[in-house]
Amino acid sequence: MAVQAGVSIKTVSNVVNGYPHIRPETRRRVQEAIDDLGYRLNTTARNLRTRRTDMITLAVPELSLPYFAELADRVIRVAEEQGLTVLIEQTGGSRDREVEVLTGKRRQLTDGLIFSPLELSQADLDLFDVDFPLVVLGERVFDAPAHHVTMNNVAAARAATVHLASLGRRRIAVIGAHEGEELGSAALRTEGYKQGLAEAGLPFDPALVGEAGLWHRSTGSETMGRMLDDGVDVDAVFALNDAMALGALHALHARSLDVPGDVALIGFDDIDDVRYSVPTISSVDPGSAQIAKVAVDLLVERLTAPADHGYRRVVPASRVVGRESTGDVAEGAPERVVAELDGGVEQISSAALGRTA
Repeated sequence: MAVQAGVSIKTVSNVVNGYPHIRPETRRRVQEAIDDLGYRLNTTARNLRTRRTDMITLAVPELSLPYFAELADRVIRVAEEQGLTVLIEQTGGSRDREVEVLTGKRRQLTDGLIFSPLELSQADLDLFDVDFPLVVLGERVFDAPAHHVTMNNVAAARAATVHLASLGRRRIAVIGAHEGEELGSAALRTEGYKQGLAEAGLPFDPALVGEAGLWHRSTGSETMGRMLDDGVDVDAVFALNDAMALGALHALHARSLDVPGDVALIGFDDIDDVRYSVPTISSVDPGSAQIAKVAVDLLVERLTAPADHGYRRVVPASRVVGRESTGDVAEGAPERVVAELDGGVEQISSAALGRTA
């Protein structure tokens, strides 16, 4: 093949393995030789030699939740651009299955892991001290020896609550709180809600806090319905994710309450479904597209340059998107951004964590 193309064996290898710095004319000649000779790359032999599978794992709690389904779709698309295949693991929020993701035999099938834990916590940091490339997502685990992509939860929730108050709403409920939680999406977003009330000069009323377990449409509907049936005076609702916002909308409609006339409604995650509800639902966009891209890029960085240069914690920029459910746009009008929040990158040394990569 090298003789037919008039190049070295090394050049043929570079073309076959997708090395980018090849002159177009050279690549064309090699490709023509490949086609003429009917050559097929032996990926098994190559992977044994390089110890790479060109596969990565994405482990998430539950694909039935729209946020994680959309995240998986985005990760797959970004990974494909990098020549990687994605294996999806669904943990179901089970501690045992999350431990298995980090330590089990299936982990060896792929080159690295993007992991969104739900049950593992700060007490489990030692489990994250692994010998393979790892990127952690979410708000359950901080300061693990890995790159971390999280959200601007507190500031974004504060901005959403302040926006509701700016519309003249004074009885702003929050649904999806987790009693006793100190670290996690529910705790952080509830804290942002409280800060938003304080910024708007509104008192915090525990009666306006709706506890919920898993963040599904059903729990949003049940929590909203229970609050209304108990006679709680509500003129706005901040749902801690969009699935619960959709459930809350159902409960409000079932009680003949107009949205946004009687009750304004805003969610969090900006999933695709909220653009097609009636009315369309305002939401916090936490930078979901950037979360997927940054997570894959950081994992690839570890795969290609595994030397210890410390870790990064990345918080994408976020924004509050106003739609019909808050009266920010007329029926059928395009959405509009009502608040924007900057993101940031924090460099964390391995020494600061007391670990090595």
